Amino acid sequence: MSKRGVQAEQLAAQFLQRHGLKLLQKNYSCRYGEIDLILQDGDMLVFAEVRLRSRGDFGGAAASINASKQARLIRTAQHYLATLSRTPPCRFDALLLDALDSTRLEWIKHAFTT
Repeated sequence: MSKRGVQAEQLAAQFLQRHGLKLLQKNYSCRYGEIDLILQDGDMLVFAEVRLRSRGDFGGAAASINASKQARLIRTAQHYLATLSRTPPCRFDALLLDALDSTRLEWIKHAFTT
């Protein structure tokens, strides 16, 4: 991962923690893919995808989480959930940045559903 990618994930994790979420894991990976951040929001488990796009070509950060990417995230989340003793309620969030600036971070809760 690029240095800017690591910085974007750090900014997103700090932002979410300031909003009361508890960071459980960074960069969970398995054969299906990787989830940037896994957090706890009350009893809700949050799988967060962080996207940094400095250019708007091809739709920008939000458009980069296409159907194929969503399917990989869902399979990876299912893999993670299989390691738990019980399955909590879950959601997928997206954190979109067009610069390494937390004031320009867009947080989309329930970015997509399974």
